[in-house]
Amino acid sequence: MNEPEATWPLELVRCEDCSLVQITETVPPETLFSDYAYFSSFSDTMVAHARQIAERLTDQRGLGSDSLVVEVASNDGYLLQWYKESGVPVLGVEPAANIAEVARSEKGIPTVNTFFGRDAAAELAAEGNQADIIHANNVLAHVADLNGVVAGFQKLLKSGGRVVVECPYLKSLIDDVEFDTIYHEHLCYFSLTALDGLFRRHGLAIVDVEKLSIHGGSIRIFAAHDEEAEVSDSVKEMLGEESTWVDQVAFYGRFAQRVESLREELVQRLQELKAAGRRIAVYGASAKGSTLLNYFGIDNSLIDYVVDRSTVKQGRFTPGTHLKIHDPDRLAEDQPDYCLLLTWNFADEILSQQQEYRDAGGKFIIPVPEVRVA
Repeated sequence: MNEPEATWPLELVRCEDCSLVQITETVPPETLFSDYAYFSSFSDTMVAHARQIAERLTDQRGLGSDSLVVEVASNDGYLLQWYKESGVPVLGVEPAANIAEVARSEKGIPTVNTFFGRDAAAELAAEGNQADIIHANNVLAHVADLNGVVAGFQKLLKSGGRVVVECPYLKSLIDDVEFDTIYHEHLCYFSLTALDGLFRRHGLAIVDVEKLSIHGGSIRIFAAHDEEAEVSDSVKEMLGEESTWVDQVAFYGRFAQRVESLREELVQRLQELKAAGRRIAVYGASAKGSTLLNYFGIDNSLIDYVVDRSTVKQGRFTPGTHLKIHDPDRLAEDQPDYCLLLTWNFADEILSQQQEYRDAGGKFIIPVPEVRVA
């Protein structure tokens, strides 16, 4: 807790040439991901979401024992387990050694412990691996070498196969003031316009796109080898809609103003509650939570402690604000008056899990896209 902490600037910019929105500082990926604290299986929502797409694609694409599904940044096997359960061969590629070991030992998922890119894809292909489906869920935002990763997709993808990518959607981030999604793990913030240009540079074409509600608003794209591509109307329509805002400076300026207004409103609300003698905890020791706490200046003068479901985080402290992280059971045991929900993207799941605390009078403050009490 008392050891010096590394810090980096956090600035958001937009490329006028390719429309990509990105931060200016790249923290070495070995620092962020070699020993990682985020396990996807701690979220029931994420596991159910993964099962749905796995079952859907297994049926739609006719996957079976002679197929192969690869996931890039496969985490603890939360997605590939569902293909494995259906008898479809799988392969995970996961840079965090601790998480890769959990995938292998607890879920039986073959997992290569490496960063994915051109070289890793070439090695896998040389070993005879060609994928019918390549998943990359919430990983492109984390990647400094975007061109290398997408080139790797192209090299590893079987003829007739699909690359399936999910990432938070830039328009949702802006519209819903999701500024806390901006942190050093997330180097890039994608529009379909930026993704379309990126994939076309490497012989792939986005053939379909879907909007998802998960993570505060995401998109799921499906890409194929460009010579096999038949682009859907949904892709053409979204690209047309994006042309009205993706390069408009005023669009991003209004976002900055709304973030400042949200900061004033939330801090004032917490200060008033504290002055009235109310006790306030936090739910969610997330990366997005660290952005909010540090940028808004919310510390132990307003917050008593943090709870999080991940046993990997319990007993540690939040970066910058040094709030100790406890098991969520403490809410019902200690019964603070309010709990600031920083993992608001899983609000329904968490509010349901914390019904005992709420039934006893506890209230959740949800800060994004506007301050509200539940």
